[in-house]
Amino acid sequence: MDWSKKVAVITGASGVLLSAFAKELASKGTKIAIICRSGAEKTMSDIKSVGGTAKVYKCDVLDKEALEKVEEQIFKDFGQYHILINGAGGNMPNANTSEEIFKNEDLNNPDVRTFFALDPKEIQKVFNVNFIGTFLVSQVFAKRMLGVKGATIINFSSMSSYHPMTKVLGYSAAKAAINNFTEWMAVHFAKAGIRVNAIAPGFFLTNQNRTLLTYPDGSLTPRSHKIMNSTPMGRFGEPSDLFGTLLWLCDSDASGFVTGTVIPVDGGFNAYSGV
Repeated sequence: MDWSKKVAVITGASGVLLSAFAKELASKGTKIAIICRSGAEKTMSDIKSVGGTAKVYKCDVLDKEALEKVEEQIFKDFGQYHILINGAGGNMPNANTSEEIFKNEDLNNPDVRTFFALDPKEIQKVFNVNFIGTFLVSQVFAKRMLGVKGATIINFSSMSSYHPMTKVLGYSAAKAAINNFTEWMAVHFAKAGIRVNAIAPGFFLTNQNRTLLTYPDGSLTPRSHKIMNSTPMGRFGEPSDLFGTLLWLCDSDASGFVTGTVIPVDGGFNAYSGV
């Protein structure tokens, strides 16, 4: 595929994994339109370091009116875009329980956030940024992708979408919704020429989870040891581990008959039963 003739729209590219996606595609000549609220300076610097072309559009993925204005500007700046990567998302501490397993003695303990103490507004925030953000961006941008040769949408899922991680209620439910939405869109747009798939990364060290998975000296927390024991390949993923799947899904010559899939890139985590 001639990557230099492609334009990719990426949300959430201020984070570790999506910024690496942006840099990888830019290094092959793809023009990159980044949608994020803030923090894309390093991503832009990385793209420039590989001679790539990119522009940042500051926008909240939950603001449909703003998204529509940004979409028009991206089309004006770059022309037809072919790749949409929905990477905006994340978790929030108040959408988690404090403990993995409920204990009766915690029920009235103000220092423990049990399932019964979770604020539905906090769960809604996490659901919004992961699922509604993906829905709105797809709704705004897919319209101009209808009938475009090579049009593809890639959503960002998680291992927690298959088997919900302990504590992480809101995020797990939202990512499960991403999987379902990916399949729904794939069917809905199959005859309109848009392929829709998702990548479900295993465990990668990012800015968001680093303090949960490692101590300041770099050693692993108990939660990380659980992850390592459940990952047959015995390590965290590196951003480059995702590139092959990313490029394959973007390339309609290579994956033109692939739609409605959620592809784990996880070192075997999803396949391992624990015994």
